[in-house]
Amino acid sequence: MLARIQLRHLEAFHAVMMSGSITGAAALLHVTQPAVSATIKHFEQRLGFTLFQRQGGRLVPTPEARALLPEVQDIFGRVAGLERFSQDLAEGIQGSLSIAASSPIANAWLAQAVAEFVKIRPKVRVSLQSMDSNLITEKLINEQIDLGVAFAPGEHEGVQSLPMGHAELSCIFLETHPLAALESITVEDLSLYPVITYVPQALLRRCLAEFLNPPPNIQVEVATSMTGIVLAFHGAGVALVESSLLNALPVPGLTSRPLTPEVQVHSYVSWSTLRPQTELARTFVQHLKSSPVA
Repeated sequence: MLARIQLRHLEAFHAVMMSGSITGAAALLHVTQPAVSATIKHFEQRLGFTLFQRQGGRLVPTPEARALLPEVQDIFGRVAGLERFSQDLAEGIQGSLSIAASSPIANAWLAQAVAEFVKIRPKVRVSLQSMDSNLITEKLINEQIDLGVAFAPGEHEGVQSLPMGHAELSCIFLETHPLAALESITVEDLSLYPVITYVPQALLRRCLAEFLNPPPNIQVEVATSMTGIVLAFHGAGVALVESSLLNALPVPGLTSRPLTPEVQVHSYVSWSTLRPQTELARTFVQHLKSSPVA
Protein backbone atom coordinates (compact mmCIF):
# COMPACT_ATOMS: atom_id res chain seq x y z
CA MET A 1 0.00 0.00 0.00
CA LEU A 2 1.37 3.44 -0.94
CA ALA A 3 2.17 5.84 1.90
CA ARG A 4 -0.13 8.82 2.19
CA ILE A 5 0.54 11.80 -0.05
CA GLN A 6 0.93 15.05 1.87
CA LEU A 7 0.09 18.60 0.85
CA ARG A 8 3.77 19.60 0.93
CA HIS A 9 4.46 17.02 -1.80
CA LEU A 10 1.80 18.58 -4.01
CA GLU A 11 3.06 22.11 -3.29
CA ALA A 12 6.62 21.22 -4.31
CA PHE A 13 5.51 19.33 -7.42
CA HIS A 14 3.17 22.14 -8.51
CA ALA A 15 5.83 24.79 -7.92
CA VAL A 16 8.40 22.90 -10.03
CA MET A 17 5.89 22.37 -12.83
CA MET A 18 4.92 26.05 -12.81
CA SER A 19 8.46 27.45 -12.59
CA GLY A 20 10.31 24.80 -14.61
CA SER A 21 13.15 24.40 -12.13
CA ILE A 22 14.06 23.56 -8.54
CA THR A 23 15.45 27.07 -8.14
CA GLY A 24 12.22 28.67 -9.29
CA ALA A 25 10.15 26.39 -7.09
CA ALA A 26 12.26 27.26 -4.04
CA ALA A 27 11.68 30.96 -4.72
CA LEU A 28 7.92 30.42 -5.07
CA LEU A 29 7.71 28.44 -1.84
CA HIS A 30 10.23 30.57 0.09
CA VAL A 31 12.32 27.52 1.02
CA THR A 32 15.79 26.27 0.10
CA GLN A 33 16.58 24.34 -3.09
CA PRO A 34 17.68 21.22 -1.14
CA ALA A 35 14.34 21.24 0.67
CA VAL A 36 12.44 21.22 -2.66
CA SER A 37 14.69 18.48 -4.07
CA ALA A 38 14.19 16.33 -0.97
CA THR A 39 10.40 16.79 -1.07
CA ILE A 40 10.23 15.86 -4.77
CA LYS A 41 12.36 12.76 -4.14
CA HIS A 42 10.13 11.77 -1.25
CA PHE A 43 7.03 12.34 -3.42
CA GLU A 44 8.45 10.12 -6.17
CA GLN A 45 9.06 7.38 -3.61
CA ARG A 46 5.45 7.65 -2.43
CA LEU A 47 4.15 7.52 -6.02
CA GLY A 48 6.41 4.78 -7.25
CA PHE A 49 7.52 6.55 -10.42
CA THR A 50 9.85 9.36 -11.57
CA LEU A 51 8.45 12.86 -12.02
CA PHE A 52 11.39 14.71 -13.57
CA GLN A 53 14.46 13.91 -15.62
CA ARG A 54 17.61 15.94 -16.27
CA GLN A 55 18.21 16.64 -19.96
CA GLY A 56 21.00 18.99 -20.96
CA GLY A 57 20.93 20.78 -17.63
CA ARG A 58 17.15 21.22 -17.77
CA LEU A 59 14.51 19.60 -15.58
CA VAL A 60 11.98 17.88 -17.89
CA PRO A 61 8.66 16.51 -16.59
CA THR A 62 7.99 12.86 -17.38
CA PRO A 63 4.73 11.83 -19.10
CA GLU A 64 3.51 10.70 -15.67
CA ALA A 65 4.15 14.15 -14.23
CA ARG A 66 2.21 15.82 -17.07
CA ALA A 67 -0.68 13.43 -16.51
CA LEU A 68 -0.65 14.17 -12.77
CA LEU A 69 -0.60 17.97 -13.15
CA PRO A 70 -4.32 18.55 -13.96
CA GLU A 71 -5.34 16.58 -10.87
CA VAL A 72 -2.99 18.60 -8.68
CA GLN A 73 -4.20 21.86 -10.22
CA ASP A 74 -7.76 20.85 -9.40
CA ILE A 75 -6.78 20.28 -5.77
CA PHE A 76 -5.09 23.67 -5.58
CA GLY A 77 -8.15 25.27 -7.16
CA ARG A 78 -10.25 23.83 -4.35
CA VAL A 79 -7.76 24.98 -1.74
CA ALA A 80 -7.86 28.49 -3.23
CA GLY A 81 -11.64 28.37 -3.08
CA LEU A 82 -11.46 27.39 0.59
CA GLU A 83 -9.08 30.27 1.25
CA ARG A 84 -11.46 32.74 -0.43
CA PHE A 85 -14.39 31.37 1.57
CA SER A 86 -12.41 31.66 4.81
CA GLN A 87 -11.47 35.21 3.92
CA ASP A 88 -15.12 36.03 3.30
CA LEU A 89 -15.98 34.74 6.75
CA ALA A 90 -13.18 36.76 8.28
CA GLU A 91 -14.42 39.89 6.53
CA GLY A 92 -17.99 39.37 7.71
CA ILE A 93 -19.51 38.01 4.47
CA GLN A 94 -22.66 36.41 5.82
CA GLY A 95 -23.21 33.80 3.14
CA SER A 96 -24.16 33.07 -0.42
CA LEU A 97 -27.47 32.18 -2.02
CA SER A 98 -27.92 30.36 -5.33
CA ILE A 99 -31.27 30.80 -7.08
CA ALA A 100 -32.51 29.43 -10.40
CA ALA A 101 -35.75 30.54 -12.03
CA SER A 102 -37.76 30.31 -15.21
CA SER A 103 -36.61 33.00 -17.64
CA PRO A 104 -39.67 35.32 -17.42
CA ILE A 105 -39.44 35.25 -13.62
CA ALA A 106 -35.66 35.62 -13.35
CA ASN A 107 -35.60 38.57 -15.73
CA ALA A 108 -38.55 40.38 -14.15
CA TRP A 109 -39.95 40.47 -10.62
CA LEU A 110 -37.39 38.06 -9.14
CA ALA A 111 -34.54 40.28 -10.33
CA GLN A 112 -36.30 43.20 -8.64
CA ALA A 113 -36.68 41.19 -5.43
CA VAL A 114 -33.01 40.18 -5.45
CA ALA A 115 -31.98 43.81 -6.00
CA GLU A 116 -34.00 44.91 -2.98
CA PHE A 117 -32.61 42.03 -0.91
CA VAL A 118 -28.95 42.78 -1.54
CA LYS A 119 -29.39 46.54 -1.13
CA ILE A 120 -30.02 46.04 2.58
CA ARG A 121 -27.64 43.06 2.87
CA PRO A 122 -24.44 44.22 1.14
CA LYS A 123 -22.42 41.31 2.56
CA VAL A 124 -24.60 38.65 0.95
CA ARG A 125 -23.70 37.16 -2.43
CA VAL A 126 -26.49 35.98 -4.71
CA SER A 127 -26.23 33.85 -7.85
CA LEU A 128 -29.32 34.22 -10.05
CA GLN A 129 -29.64 32.14 -13.22
CA SER A 130 -32.48 31.32 -15.57
CA MET A 131 -33.27 27.81 -16.82
CA ASP A 132 -36.03 25.36 -17.69
CA SER A 133 -38.35 24.27 -14.86
CA ASN A 134 -37.28 20.61 -15.16
CA LEU A 135 -33.65 21.57 -14.68
CA ILE A 136 -34.56 23.64 -11.63
CA THR A 137 -36.01 20.60 -9.86
CA GLU A 138 -33.00 18.50 -10.84
CA LYS A 139 -30.57 21.07 -9.46
CA LEU A 140 -32.54 21.32 -6.21
CA ILE A 141 -32.37 17.54 -5.73
CA ASN A 142 -28.65 17.54 -6.54
CA GLU A 143 -28.11 20.41 -4.06
CA GLN A 144 -26.64 22.64 -6.75
CA ILE A 145 -28.95 25.54 -5.91
CA ASP A 146 -30.66 26.75 -2.73
CA LEU A 147 -33.95 27.92 -4.22
CA GLY A 148 -35.89 27.55 -7.44
CA VAL A 149 -38.71 29.76 -8.71
CA ALA A 150 -40.95 28.60 -11.54
CA PHE A 151 -44.49 28.60 -12.94
CA ALA A 152 -45.08 25.11 -11.51
CA PRO A 153 -44.33 23.48 -8.14
CA GLY A 154 -41.42 21.07 -7.95
CA GLU A 155 -42.87 17.65 -8.74
CA HIS A 156 -40.54 15.52 -6.65
CA GLU A 157 -40.93 14.03 -3.19
CA GLY A 158 -37.69 15.71 -2.13
CA VAL A 159 -38.89 19.21 -3.10
CA GLN A 160 -41.21 21.50 -1.18
CA SER A 161 -42.96 24.40 -2.92
CA LEU A 162 -44.76 27.52 -1.76
CA PRO A 163 -47.09 29.56 -3.99
CA MET A 164 -45.88 33.12 -4.40
CA GLY A 165 -48.44 34.92 -6.54
CA HIS A 166 -49.57 35.15 -10.11
CA ALA A 167 -48.84 36.98 -13.32
CA GLU A 168 -50.85 37.51 -16.47
CA LEU A 169 -50.24 36.70 -20.08
CA SER A 170 -50.81 39.80 -22.18
CA CYS A 171 -50.58 41.20 -25.67
CA ILE A 172 -47.52 43.36 -26.25
CA PHE A 173 -47.19 45.52 -29.36
CA LEU A 174 -46.03 48.88 -30.65
CA GLU A 175 -47.86 51.92 -29.28
CA THR A 176 -48.85 52.77 -32.86
CA HIS A 177 -50.51 49.40 -33.45
CA PRO A 178 -54.29 49.46 -34.13
CA LEU A 179 -54.87 47.19 -31.10
CA ALA A 180 -53.62 50.00 -28.85
CA ALA A 181 -57.09 51.55 -29.17
CA LEU A 182 -58.59 48.61 -27.24
CA GLU A 183 -58.65 48.23 -23.45
CA SER A 184 -58.32 44.42 -23.62
CA ILE A 185 -57.72 41.84 -26.34
CA THR A 186 -59.78 38.81 -27.35
CA VAL A 187 -58.61 36.07 -29.67
CA GLU A 188 -60.96 37.45 -32.31
CA ASP A 189 -59.15 40.80 -32.10
CA LEU A 190 -55.95 39.02 -33.11
CA SER A 191 -57.38 37.51 -36.28
CA LEU A 192 -56.05 40.26 -38.57
CA TYR A 193 -52.51 40.37 -37.21
CA PRO A 194 -49.45 38.08 -37.03
CA VAL A 195 -48.97 36.68 -33.54
CA ILE A 196 -45.76 35.88 -31.67
CA THR A 197 -46.07 33.37 -28.83
CA TYR A 198 -44.37 30.43 -27.17
CA VAL A 199 -43.32 27.16 -28.80
CA PRO A 200 -45.91 24.36 -28.36
CA GLN A 201 -43.88 22.48 -25.74
CA ALA A 202 -43.54 25.51 -23.45
CA LEU A 203 -45.52 25.49 -20.21
CA LEU A 204 -46.89 28.99 -20.86
CA ARG A 205 -48.12 27.94 -24.32
CA ARG A 206 -50.19 25.23 -22.66
CA CYS A 207 -51.63 27.88 -20.35
CA LEU A 208 -52.81 29.71 -23.48
CA ALA A 209 -54.48 26.66 -25.05
CA GLU A 210 -58.03 27.63 -24.11
CA PHE A 211 -57.55 31.26 -25.11
CA LEU A 212 -56.12 30.34 -28.54
CA ASN A 213 -59.43 29.03 -29.83
CA PRO A 214 -60.04 29.64 -32.66
CA PRO A 215 -56.30 29.68 -33.42
CA PRO A 216 -54.93 33.06 -34.54
CA ASN A 217 -52.21 33.53 -37.15
CA ILE A 218 -49.17 32.43 -35.14
CA GLN A 219 -46.29 33.51 -37.34
CA VAL A 220 -43.37 33.29 -34.91
CA GLU A 221 -42.86 30.88 -31.99
CA VAL A 222 -40.31 31.63 -29.29
CA ALA A 223 -38.82 29.95 -26.23
CA THR A 224 -38.71 33.03 -23.98
CA SER A 225 -40.84 36.07 -23.26
CA MET A 226 -37.87 38.35 -23.89
CA THR A 227 -37.49 37.11 -27.46
CA GLY A 228 -41.18 37.72 -28.10
CA ILE A 229 -40.98 41.25 -26.72
CA VAL A 230 -37.94 42.08 -28.86
CA LEU A 231 -39.73 40.77 -31.94
CA ALA A 232 -42.75 42.92 -31.12
CA PHE A 233 -40.48 45.93 -30.71
CA HIS A 234 -39.14 45.36 -34.22
CA GLY A 235 -42.64 45.12 -35.65
CA ALA A 236 -42.84 41.37 -36.26
CA GLY A 237 -46.32 41.19 -34.80
CA VAL A 238 -48.28 41.04 -31.55
CA ALA A 239 -46.44 39.25 -28.74
CA LEU A 240 -48.70 37.01 -26.67
CA VAL A 241 -46.42 36.44 -23.68
CA GLU A 242 -46.11 36.83 -19.93
CA SER A 243 -45.75 40.57 -19.43
CA SER A 244 -43.94 41.01 -16.10
CA LEU A 245 -40.65 41.60 -17.92
CA LEU A 246 -42.13 44.64 -19.68
CA ASN A 247 -43.45 45.87 -16.33
CA ALA A 248 -40.03 45.47 -14.73
CA LEU A 249 -38.12 47.04 -17.62
CA PRO A 250 -40.39 49.27 -19.71
CA VAL A 251 -39.41 49.56 -23.37
CA PRO A 252 -40.14 52.92 -25.01
CA GLY A 253 -42.53 52.45 -27.91
CA LEU A 254 -44.12 49.26 -26.59
CA THR A 255 -47.39 48.88 -24.72
CA SER A 256 -49.45 45.98 -23.42
CA ARG A 257 -53.09 45.04 -23.01
CA PRO A 258 -54.68 42.32 -20.86
CA LEU A 259 -56.45 39.36 -22.43
CA THR A 260 -60.18 38.70 -22.31
CA PRO A 261 -60.78 36.25 -20.77
CA GLU A 262 -57.68 36.78 -18.65
CA VAL A 263 -55.00 34.10 -18.53
CA GLN A 264 -53.12 33.88 -15.26
CA VAL A 265 -50.03 31.87 -14.37
CA HIS A 266 -48.98 31.12 -10.81
CA SER A 267 -45.41 31.10 -9.57
CA TYR A 268 -43.86 28.94 -6.85
CA VAL A 269 -40.66 29.07 -4.84
CA SER A 270 -39.18 25.62 -4.15
CA TRP A 271 -36.37 24.13 -2.11
CA SER A 272 -34.95 20.70 -1.37
CA THR A 273 -36.15 18.86 1.73
CA LEU A 274 -33.19 16.48 1.50
CA ARG A 275 -31.05 18.90 3.49
CA PRO A 276 -31.77 21.61 6.07
CA GLN A 277 -32.65 24.94 4.49
CA THR A 278 -30.11 27.64 5.25
CA GLU A 279 -31.11 30.64 7.32
CA LEU A 280 -30.26 32.88 4.38
CA ALA A 281 -32.60 30.92 2.09
CA ARG A 282 -35.40 31.11 4.66
CA THR A 283 -34.86 34.84 4.98
CA PHE A 284 -35.07 35.29 1.22
CA VAL A 285 -38.30 33.29 1.02
CA GLN A 286 -39.80 35.57 3.67
CA HIS A 287 -38.56 38.54 1.66
CA LEU A 288 -40.36 37.19 -1.42
CA LYS A 289 -43.58 36.66 0.52
CA SER A 290 -43.56 40.27 1.67
CA SER A 291 -42.36 41.71 -1.64
CA PRO A 292 -44.98 43.65 -3.62
CA VAL A 293 -43.43 42.50 -6.93
CA ALA A 294 -43.95 38.77 -6.32
